[in-house]
Amino acid sequence: MAGDPHFDVTTPGVSAPEILAAGMGDSPLDFNPFLPEVHEDPYPLYERMRTLDPVHWKLPGVWMLTRHADAVRMLRHPRMSSDFRNSDLFEMFREMNFPLDEREPSMLFRDPPDHTRLRNLVSKAFSPKVIDSMRPFIAEVVDRLLAEQTGRESFDLVAELAHPLPVIVICEMLGVPAEDQHLFSKWSDDLVHTLDPMVGPDVMQQGTESELAFGSYFRALIAERRTAPRDDLLSALISAEEEGERLSEEELLRTLILLLVAGHETTVNLISNGMLALLRNRSQLSRLQQDPSLLRPAVEELLRYDSPVQLTSRVALEPMEFGDRQVRKGQHVVALVGAANRDPEQFPDPDRLDLGRVDNKHIAFGGGIHFCLGASLARAEGQAAIGTLVARFPRLEPAGEIEHRDTITLRGLKRFPVAVGT
Repeated sequence: MAGDPHFDVTTPGVSAPEILAAGMGDSPLDFNPFLPEVHEDPYPLYERMRTLDPVHWKLPGVWMLTRHADAVRMLRHPRMSSDFRNSDLFEMFREMNFPLDEREPSMLFRDPPDHTRLRNLVSKAFSPKVIDSMRPFIAEVVDRLLAEQTGRESFDLVAELAHPLPVIVICEMLGVPAEDQHLFSKWSDDLVHTLDPMVGPDVMQQGTESELAFGSYFRALIAERRTAPRDDLLSALISAEEEGERLSEEELLRTLILLLVAGHETTVNLISNGMLALLRNRSQLSRLQQDPSLLRPAVEELLRYDSPVQLTSRVALEPMEFGDRQVRKGQHVVALVGAANRDPEQFPDPDRLDLGRVDNKHIAFGGGIHFCLGASLARAEGQAAIGTLVARFPRLEPAGEIEHRDTITLRGLKRFPVAVGT
């Protein structure tokens, strides 16, 4: 979970496609994730970039990191800011009168001490003990969703399992009534598109409308919980205290949106990407079926192999060096997570899916102080879904055209028909 990614992403709220597109030329190394062949499979381009130009300059003022060591350094360095307002690009967009969201951002885009305060207030709800207590419920939801496919020859793995599972789980944690959970799927779908670095006004408008609807819904639910608290995450967040601090209502709403999008979208992609990788690597699928004890390292390898979050960014607060390149203060630096997770300097034979891979130091959940707050929850959901699928449907196979989602920050499938087999 989205990247606090595990949900780190590029800066939302900037609609400037014509500016960013100016940096996309015809060079074989030029990073253009919107090209159909790159969108379908970005890893060959990542390999060329990592080999020929590992610290890649991208107009108008963005550095692209493709090596694992550089990405880890960026994620952990205390002088790399997550707040886009520290970026030269932010000032450039402001001067050119592009629409900017200048409200206080969620903790994902905050630096210490604000980030520390907000994270401490929320982190107790995602402790290993809390997530372990959720595992029976997660398993129950997976069983229920798959039981609904009984008797069918095929089904859409995204629509019937990967998409609804994390929505049901996060809504259960927050205390959202079951009859309202369908609303969250739409809001999440609309909001996730605003996380990409190049979006048009129509996308931003739809995202804004869903954010307003989300806020209206939760303001009413927050008022209800203040009067009558329950044993749920929303009540816990309302009452959470850390050294006398509390979340303001605006901070609470921003945090809830973050939990919805991060808690939903990355898990959807982990399950769909992971199952596609297994079905395309039958020997590894058989290995997992024969040895279920591999499930936990298998999920880590699937996270590395086709990362749900492909981009994460920071702003340099002081001059820095990456390799032989000089990054100036205020410049934007983007770690290509998918490239770093295929770096042969860190992962031997990186393009091979190996469910028994040891010392798997992938960065699918980010790193440093912004390491994904919901990593344990995403892992628990991924393990439950993938483990149950491979056990219950041993002859599962693709059954039609697979469609990738049109987002670039998050990588996953929009449609994934599978046949149960006999």
